[in-house]
Parts: sequence; C-alpha cells; structure tokens
Amino acid sequence: MTDEAWTWHGGAIAAAKRRFDAGKRPWLDLSTGINPNPWPGVASVDIDWHRLPEQEALAELEAAAAAFFGVDPRHVCAVPGTEVGLRLAGTLIGGHAHHVAPGYRTHGEMFGAGNAIDASEAPSTEATLILANPNNPDGRITGRDRLADLLASRDDEQWLLVDEAFADCDPSASIAAWVGEAARLLVFRSFGKFFGLAGLRLGFVLGPQAFLVRLREQLGAWPVSAAAIAIGTAAYRDASWAASARARLRADADALDRVLRRRGYLPRGDCPLFRLIETSTARDLFDRLAHAAILTRPFADRPYWLRFGLPGDDAALARLDAALADG
Repeated sequence: MTDEAWTWHGGAIAAAKRRFDAGKRPWLDLSTGINPNPWPGVASVDIDWHRLPEQEALAELEAAAAAFFGVDPRHVCAVPGTEVGLRLAGTLIGGHAHHVAPGYRTHGEMFGAGNAIDASEAPSTEATLILANPNNPDGRITGRDRLADLLASRDDEQWLLVDEAFADCDPSASIAAWVGEAARLLVFRSFGKFFGLAGLRLGFVLGPQAFLVRLREQLGAWPVSAAAIAIGTAAYRDASWAASARARLRADADALDRVLRRRGYLPRGDCPLFRLIETSTARDLFDRLAHAAILTRPFADRPYWLRFGLPGDDAALARLDAALADG
C-alpha cells in the first residue's frame, strides 16, 4: 500500500475508485469518524447567499456554540474548520511543543519540529503540549484528573492544547468549561463530525480573550460562510436532536462491536464514531474490503491497525458483516 491517500486522512473515495476494481457497487465509506446520520434540518435553514455574513449573525453562532459547549461566549471564536484553528494556534503560540502520539497528524505539524511523546510519558513542563480527547485514531479518553495535572504543570510561557473534535458524543469528557482568562488552555471543537456535516467546514477555538483577539486578526473580517453561520446556529440550538443522536451513536457503536467480535476482531475505543482493530492482516483486510467497495482507514506507521467508522444503517452494517466473513 503506497498511496498515502489512505493513510493521510479518511474520505479518499475518489482515490479508492481509481485504485480498486470494485465493479459498479456503490462505495461504503467507513474511513472517517463522521456521523453517518447528519443533522436533518439543513434544508429548512434560510441562507442569504447574496450578502456577506453580518457580525451579529456570527456572534449568534458563537453564543449558540458556547451554550452547547458550556462556556462563556467571550471565549469562543468560530473558524472555517478545526484544521485551520489548529494551524493558526500553532503559529501564534510558537516555541517548543510536544504532541501525544499516536494522534492526529496535524498535531505534529503545528509547531514544525515538535516532539512526539507516548501517552504514558510525563511530558516536559517546559513545552506546550497538544493532545486529542477523545484521541484520534484510537478513541482513548484521557481522564479529567490527568488533564488537570497537565494544565497545572504549564508555566507562564507554555500552553495545554486539547483537540476535542470528537467530544460532542460525550460532553462529560470535555474540559471546555475550564477555559478562562487565567488558564493557559486552548480547546478546539469541531462541528462537522458529530453533526455529520463535515463539508460545511466549521470549527471553534476556545481560549482567553486576548488570544482570540490575535486569532481573529489572522482570520480576517468574514471567517466563516453565511451557510456555516446559519446551519451551525440552528443545529447547536437543537438540543433534542443532539440527545437522540448521542443515544443512537452509542447503540450503533455497540452493533459494530458485535459484528467485529463475531468476525474475530477486538474493537478498541471510547468514542462511538469509530472503532480500531489490531491485526497482523490489517493491510490485506483493507485491500479485501476495498475490492468490495468498502473503504476503511489504514495507518502507514502502524500497519497492524485498521479503523472503522460507523455504518449508517442496518443494511450498511450487514454489508460490512458479509464482507468481513468473505475471506
């Protein structure tokens, strides 16, 4: 497997179609950690495509997101996708940094020559530290006591950066409420994963107001689109959908676990949007599933890992089950 389209990020369906002969079957994309059953209200949202977004509308979005996260709106800044927020934060903070590995690939690129450390290691107190919680790609959750210790050990020059892109599935894992003026803490949140609308490109940076002022200067006058503002505001206010989505995601993850166990694999992870397996045949399994038009997520640096996103319904789960059994 030489094509880095598979290992760089999920969702490389176009590359998969070029590489694998899967006949005319529709592709089932299990390579991402995106809710396969998105927030259903998009079509009913009124979007003014003729005008530039108003500052008042952006403030409404940030207030709706802040209420959803449980944080003061003064500490919330919308960005055109968490990826942009992460990279800008790395540029603005600068200096020496550590990132927890295995982790999200961008974390290792934010500070240039940042050092990777294992999750079990004690990170230097003389460096900014970035980690994901829940972690990507293994779904591991770092406990609040551990995070409190890491935050307390930062000095006046170093930060703790927590990427909570998958935290909406279980708000109890979030430390967004810890963000404030005195804390050397930035929290990053993603809209697209939990709400299943990754193409909207919407995320948030949570942090001290002085830092967000600098961030907004880099983002410019219209940081996110009118569509992102309108859809994001409505979705964050839909508390009943969020509650039902969390329950469904847990049930769907349990169903995926049963299929993987029945086929001889041990699923890992505490985030219901994806499951990771470890097997010596991971590369062969990836290829076999791809030839069946099912795309999963392999990893170049850990060739014995394979990650599965959630199938969207019973038919998709049954299709995966059959493909796992065939071979």
